[in-house]
Amino acid sequence: MSEREKQPTGPHRFEMPAWISCAPFERLLNMQIAEAADGKAVLRMPFLIDFAQGAGLMHGGALVSLADTAVVMAIKSIIAPQSHFATIALDARYLAPVKQGVVTAEARVVKRDGRLLEGEATVYDEEGRAVLSFRSTFKIARDTRIEGVRFEE
Repeated sequence: MSEREKQPTGPHRFEMPAWISCAPFERLLNMQIAEAADGKAVLRMPFLIDFAQGAGLMHGGALVSLADTAVVMAIKSIIAPQSHFATIALDARYLAPVKQGVVTAEARVVKRDGRLLEGEATVYDEEGRAVLSFRSTFKIARDTRIEGVRFEE
């Protein structure tokens, strides 16, 4: 049994340094938050060899994780700290392969319907080419306060 297999499988307790900061999984993927404010966020992630699939391209799951996290940070920028919410649906469209470099996700919260928030993200490669189109829906806790964002209806 490897050392990794010997590690506890949860539940895990940890503290994040700030409300808008990367959780352990996001740090594992080397994500960096460039900005998060007013219902928008920009995150970056390098294409490391550990993120490659069998053909040497960036794994689609890594790209989706970046897009999902970017939407999370956009949401965190408009709700009260320590609010509870979770992804309940997502749709990802792969537009082009990533072979190298740093990818950037640009996300925004686009709609609110009661306790549901919808977000969109586009992931770009270093040349500015869109490589992933992403949309997700999150459910927020009943008592969550949302601040200062106008949603297009």
